[in-house]
Amino acid sequence: MTPAFHCRACGSHAGRPVLDLGLQPLANNLPRPEDLGRTEPRFPLRLAVCESCWMLQITDIVPPVELFSEYLYFSSFSDAMLRHARLAAEQHIASEKLHAGSFVVEVASNDGYLLRNFVDAGIPCLGIEPATNIARVASEKGIPTLNRFFTLDLARQLASPPNPNSEGRVPSPGAPSAGEPIPPASRADLILGNNVFAHVPDTNDFVAALAALVKPTGRIVLEFPYACDLVEHLEFDTIYHEHVFYFTLTSLIPLFARHGLDVVDVERIPIHGGSLRFSAAPAGSRPIADSVRQLLAEETAKGVASHAYFEAFAGKVHALRTQLLDLLRDLRAKGHRVAAYGASAKGSTLLNFYGIGRDGFDALEFVADRSTAKQGRLTPGSHLPIVPPSELLARRPDFALLLTWNFADEILAQQQEYRTAGGRFILPVPTVRIV
Repeated sequence: MTPAFHCRACGSHAGRPVLDLGLQPLANNLPRPEDLGRTEPRFPLRLAVCESCWMLQITDIVPPVELFSEYLYFSSFSDAMLRHARLAAEQHIASEKLHAGSFVVEVASNDGYLLRNFVDAGIPCLGIEPATNIARVASEKGIPTLNRFFTLDLARQLASPPNPNSEGRVPSPGAPSAGEPIPPASRADLILGNNVFAHVPDTNDFVAALAALVKPTGRIVLEFPYACDLVEHLEFDTIYHEHVFYFTLTSLIPLFARHGLDVVDVERIPIHGGSLRFSAAPAGSRPIADSVRQLLAEETAKGVASHAYFEAFAGKVHALRTQLLDLLRDLRAKGHRVAAYGASAKGSTLLNFYGIGRDGFDALEFVADRSTAKQGRLTPGSHLPIVPPSELLARRPDFALLLTWNFADEILAQQQEYRTAGGRFILPVPTVRIV
């Protein structure tokens, strides 16, 4: 690793490259057809591991304001996400004994898909969402939402006693929910963050903000893709510019300890190809569950804090690439028509790394996606038209490459009519297979 490496967790300059995915467009910036004549920015996408704290991270950062000020991923379009959110909320309400006098904060609350469960239960809550278009949707649904990035400065502002001149309101310039009343108990009994922690370049500021906002008796619960699943199941397509970090428990314990927080519980959950539900609390405030010691021991046995654990990853990813491209070429040579399903960020990484699209290997006719916010646009870099899922039945390609393989069960069930008509899906990760 060149001397330019700088670990964003511990500050070390000792790092080692793990995988280079080349120049990639921003995975959630979907151009419109009229944008095709314009230059589409591409940025290096390289993964490295810190040799001091063993934090896995990308080396080239795109400013968050370019990634998240407008965003086209709406969680409510996924039935699986809605079900997951409802069950998680029920679990949190029961385990933390939340009630009408409690206060829940969600960081990167998206369109309110999770917090609506707390609103329905009569529990005061606040969403913090940086994407203006998504924050507006959440506010229109009745979810109190601040259109802001979550930072230590904002956390301190929320945790401070209200200024008498502000009528208990937190300013949020330009937000659709500007001036939403904040409950008097401004520090949170529960802070949630689903699939946001890995997105934040300044991870120390983020963890310090969590520590500043949580009550001394409170709990922080974060969900994020698990780096061991990424490495062991070849989930390279979960790497994109929004995901700065890929966490193991080994790398997280010292990060949270640095900010006065204990890791008190951890649970492996299957969503997104394998994630962790990770709980932290102010140091000494709660007992540390056996699950923390057990997972840490598993990571130690695997050698997570070693070069050997990561060294074969790149070679296996390149072999997977060859396998899928060979299959697509064979299908095309036999006269089969192929489309794709899921205009996802992970799909963007795969298509661009594999060189599939209008400017490369032209193997796919279109990409179907359930999100009306994406339909009519094009996939980043590969510039494939994004159409409604009904087009699978209307056009009847012989095969559909399932780019959102992490929701395979849900999508295969939704597309049963297409499958009954003879259509088949290609799953690209962790092995290439046809179902």
